[in-house]
Amino acid sequence: MANDRPKALLEFGGRTLLARHLEALEVQGIRDVAITVGHRRELIEAELSRLGRQDRVALVENPRYREGSLVSLWVQSEWLHAGRPVLLMDGDVLCDTRMVAALLAAAHENVLLVDRDIEPGDEPVKVCFRDNAIVDFRKRPERAHDWHGESVGFFRFSAAMSAKLAKRCVAYVEAGQTGVEYEEAIRDLILAEPACFGAADVSDLPWIEIDFEADVLRARQEVLPRLISAATA
Repeated sequence: MANDRPKALLEFGGRTLLARHLEALEVQGIRDVAITVGHRRELIEAELSRLGRQDRVALVENPRYREGSLVSLWVQSEWLHAGRPVLLMDGDVLCDTRMVAALLAAAHENVLLVDRDIEPGDEPVKVCFRDNAIVDFRKRPERAHDWHGESVGFFRFSAAMSAKLAKRCVAYVEAGQTGVEYEEAIRDLILAEPACFGAADVSDLPWIEIDFEADVLRARQEVLPRLISAATA
């Protein structure tokens, strides 16, 4: 996909996903950004230079990028321990800029974005609820629940929870479990302290995660027109 480029460099409407993410953060006054890089780092650097942001975005090297996504989060441990709230965002999502606003406006200190209109199958990561509380967070949930939606892949963590997330990642890596996805570390925290987490429903906002070529086509044909309409409304 994307001629061996990182997915964050896919272009939609003349702008890369990376550019769109940075713009959405800047609209909310967030300019302290760290990006995990590994595969084709030089292309990310070139895009940041083109955007004039090469001196405003920190690049955190992940030499083990061929392992699970948890490793990509583990290398961000220093930033997770920075003593301030953290937004965690997947780089392969085309979405409405209001997603970031929803994260910041949610009442809970620790927030997941959820879409009730979930894609079928095992691929989507599911946020599961019982009595309006999050009880599981997995592609294949194990705990009984009333309903579930799809995780967008955007999160907000308090300073304290961010530090705990870093420790969970370290524990997985030290145990040699580097093949797991980063959502597993978040799930551990949710199961340990469910009252500390909440969700913001963004079912009315257009978005798509880009995993396959079919997703690129759908993004251009279905999601991008809605983003353009929202921007001009």
